[in-house]
Amino acid sequence: MDIMKIVQFEMQSHKETIEKVINELQPVIEEACKLAVDTLNKGKKIMFCGNGGSAADAQHLAAELSGRYKKERRGLPGIALTTDTSVLTAVGNDYAYDRVFDRQVEALAQEGDLLIGISSTGNSANVINAFNMAKKMGCKTLGLSGKGGGKFNGQCDLNIVVPADVTARVQEMHILVGHTICQAIDDFVE
Repeated sequence: MDIMKIVQFEMQSHKETIEKVINELQPVIEEACKLAVDTLNKGKKIMFCGNGGSAADAQHLAAELSGRYKKERRGLPGIALTTDTSVLTAVGNDYAYDRVFDRQVEALAQEGDLLIGISSTGNSANVINAFNMAKKMGCKTLGLSGKGGGKFNGQCDLNIVVPADVTARVQEMHILVGHTICQAIDDFVE
């Protein structure tokens, strides 16, 4: 077993992906930053959802808002729709797992809020259902996806499609994009 080769391969793969993100996605990331800043400056909230590792990212990014990212500032309304096990299991049992996020959007969203859905493939049915409900509620929608963007391409107002097919690379870039949005929020939310 040659651990050094594994480490070198993973680092090189990450480097190649981040170079593509830098070269291809800066304008859409800037647009996402403006969308998040504008939402919060209007007194609205940002909701996050995703499954598995994307659920963890949703929780992480919501915590950066309600807690803090880098600078000391007031707490901001960031809500992870992935954390309430009673809601998740009740809706999953009573309706279907595909409904666990859209029911929460219906209950919590107000016009002008932002829903950020995270999926490495862009095909998570429950996130797509949440996007559809958010639109009905008058919310903006932002997708963080990869692998070509999947169904998110036609389902959200703005979709940041990481140019990678390996789930680990997509997820690594999602947290980088999320942290970039958090930095814009730190710098420009009043």
